[in-house]
Amino acid sequence: MQENQPVKFEFIALMASLMSIVALAIDAILPAMTSIGISVNNLDSNNNQLLITMIFLGLGTGQLLFGPLSDSLGRKPMVYIGFGIFTIASIICVLSPTLEWMVFGRILQGIGLAAPRTIAIAIIRDLYKGDYMAKIMSFITSFFILVPVIAPIMGKFILNFYHWKGIFYVQVLIAFLVCVWFWKRQPETLKPEHKIKFNKHLFIDGFKELLKHKVTLGFTIISGFISGAFIVYLSASQIIFENQYNLIDEFPYIFAGLATGVGVATFLNGTMVMRLGMWRLSFIALVIFSVNALLYVLLFWNSANPPVIVLLAFMAIQFFTIGFIFGNIRAIAMEPIGHIAGIGAAITGFVSTIMAVPIANFIGSFINATALPLFIGFSVFGTFSILIFLRMQVIKNKEMQVIRVIE
Repeated sequence: MQENQPVKFEFIALMASLMSIVALAIDAILPAMTSIGISVNNLDSNNNQLLITMIFLGLGTGQLLFGPLSDSLGRKPMVYIGFGIFTIASIICVLSPTLEWMVFGRILQGIGLAAPRTIAIAIIRDLYKGDYMAKIMSFITSFFILVPVIAPIMGKFILNFYHWKGIFYVQVLIAFLVCVWFWKRQPETLKPEHKIKFNKHLFIDGFKELLKHKVTLGFTIISGFISGAFIVYLSASQIIFENQYNLIDEFPYIFAGLATGVGVATFLNGTMVMRLGMWRLSFIALVIFSVNALLYVLLFWNSANPPVIVLLAFMAIQFFTIGFIFGNIRAIAMEPIGHIAGIGAAITGFVSTIMAVPIANFIGSFINATALPLFIGFSVFGTFSILIFLRMQVIKNKEMQVIRVIE
């Protein structure tokens, strides 16, 4: 495995683009969810949340397929197959007559997009490791975060001047351009001698290998908790700002502003992680994430929504900390399993996503009159994450002591 090569801007931009198609598919339709619901004969706004949460189900399932295949057949072929599935799924969404068909199309979109998302992480792990990998992930994520800033505004523009179906057409076009760029400019990073023959034992052997690494398991669970709470925001943000606050025209810009905060934090993380380390930095962020949410719950328990400026202040702090959490947590989880990067990224991604989707659906079902359930979810799962983090720190320290004794 090549380790810690000099990183080029084009590599960061390309990996970010591969991962950003997921954000584009999720965030661009947010302003159009009401219109889509009407077109597919669904008037229950809570049911419309399935258009967001169920794409994550596809992402989790797809990772379990494309990760192992990429360890056997190479990274690049899986990306091409994934984009092909995404294109077919997008056509299904455009032609959907009912909510059920639309949800099916969104799940299939997620399965297809699991390929570029998972393969991007595997490629990064093929080339980098440790805090340097966390630094690269941070810069890639800060580039990628531009998409959640732009996507809702783009979706609103297309909705106003054309039709919600145009959003899916634009997504397919952008995916095609990224696929061509990837084909032309990115070399295969899986060396022939590192290929693993695909067979029925691959998943079983991969799970057995993961079970040996408690730190990977622990941080995968943390990723599931934080992702689940965050998906609630993605799926319910339209209800909160458009229905509860009646900020229909302002919603895309509010969403973009909060996403910008995540991007700024992620960019800062790329510099700070080399000084503080990904363990310390992610722990500090988790504590602030949990305390801020708990403070909101205590202040507004059993009451109406606060003024929108107050809600935005709490959300800004919440999402600023997320910029320090996601990249570091994923890098920590992947660090011990670089020798099985493809299957490792697949299984850890599958487990965290399968955890996140029911969490998001459950909490989201309570977001009708106020945003309070969102912050309850943040505080509860943030606290669980801190407890698991502390346990993983103890395990890490014991492992380091054993290494010192052996040396």
